[in-house]
Amino acid sequence: LTTSEVAGGPAPACVLGIDLGTTSVKTALLVRGKQGQVVAESCSRETQAHTSSLEAGPQGMEQNVQKIIKALNECLAALPQQQLQRVSHIGISGQMHGIVFWKKDKGCKWTECDTGSTFEPEEVSHLITWQDGRCSPTFLSSLPLPQSHISLATGFGCATVYWYLKKSPDFLKSYDAAGTIHDYVVAMLCDLKKPLMSVQNAASWGYFNCRSKSWNTDILKKSGFPVHLLPEVGDPGSIAGKTICAWHGIPKGTKVGIALGDFQCSVYFCLTERTDAVLNISTSAQLTVSMPLGFQPPETPDPSSAVTYFPYFNGDYLAVAASLNGGNVLATFVDMVAQWTEELGLQVEKSAIYTKIIEAALAHNNSKLSIHPTIFGERHVPGQLASVTNIAVSDLTLGHVTRAVCHGIVENLCSMLPVQHLMEMGVRRILGSGSALARNEVLRQEVARIFPFPVVYGKDVDAAVGAAMVMFHRK
Repeated sequence: LTTSEVAGGPAPACVLGIDLGTTSVKTALLVRGKQGQVVAESCSRETQAHTSSLEAGPQGMEQNVQKIIKALNECLAALPQQQLQRVSHIGISGQMHGIVFWKKDKGCKWTECDTGSTFEPEEVSHLITWQDGRCSPTFLSSLPLPQSHISLATGFGCATVYWYLKKSPDFLKSYDAAGTIHDYVVAMLCDLKKPLMSVQNAASWGYFNCRSKSWNTDILKKSGFPVHLLPEVGDPGSIAGKTICAWHGIPKGTKVGIALGDFQCSVYFCLTERTDAVLNISTSAQLTVSMPLGFQPPETPDPSSAVTYFPYFNGDYLAVAASLNGGNVLATFVDMVAQWTEELGLQVEKSAIYTKIIEAALAHNNSKLSIHPTIFGERHVPGQLASVTNIAVSDLTLGHVTRAVCHGIVENLCSMLPVQHLMEMGVRRILGSGSALARNEVLRQEVARIFPFPVVYGKDVDAAVGAAMVMFHRK
């Protein structure tokens, strides 16, 4: 469909949504259709940005910001110019918790390209992601107690700053600004002198009080934390600024929304009823349900609780069981099988392995094998890793093992936010989403087996579209 066909008349202004994810960048152009917003065009590019960490070694999980921005530029270059020229608002989301540092006056370099202007990172650090493991439980317990309803964990922006402060203080002296990767992009587009961050992203960094919407400045200052690196904080859905250049042909002066959490945007994209729960399995996995209007999280967290309360929109909260073990577990399993075959002197493409193991698992309706698949630990029990029990000779085929891995991923999530709790919260159905669920029939079967609710699979959850929708609804 062309834009004018969708709208049934002259093409309306477009809203551009961008999501800077863990493995890929996505862009989506939304236009107003007869039944609400319609995705007119979209594009996705893998970033392949993972890189080794000089300071943290194998525990570090970092990404090259140049590669992320390169993928973003490729996505925008692939969208139709005539539609980009009609963009009135830009909504941006991205992977939460992570942190990138830059020099305010040298954050990027703008250059002219075929389709207008584009920027490239200049004096910018690597992005230390949410998957980073440099902050051990011992290290975290040595830090001051936050005044926040969210427990501190490794991979959280403020914990990472503390790590540099203790282990590599000179690193921090090179920079005078910090934010999530999507805060960085907003700051560059609008030339913000001080980065601006939404409550959603601030909460994901730790040491942020959602009730007062403020950083724990006093607690941080007392321990020598470089508070000048903390961004200003604003409400999700508000405007951060306007573009300073005709970015890829998007008009100069286009309004840019404050950067949002990818998780909240994914939920915004699909959650329409308070009686719905959203089950998302992509790299990691989440099960979420909206809290009643007026809910306020407790003043202090329960570190042993598997449920976290994420700030959403308009002062609302989501109850979230956020597991670190989702599609990444299956990816690791595929890597292991590939490595074993290679060690045996054979070569099989990983994509072929994925297809074959799913086919094999579909041939076995269940498996007595019990796999607790938490190879990445969980934030509430970081030391509890994966285990395999109930191993019988009859269940050693690739199909049985794959079936047990898939069952374990879903069961683990269910143990974090049990069915009984969902029923008490009034949940009537589950909306299934995420790349791992979309491409894996076995996972979908296990969801149906474990949850006693109807499960609806719509289009794949899309944080880029969610970010654009947020802007659409505030136009």
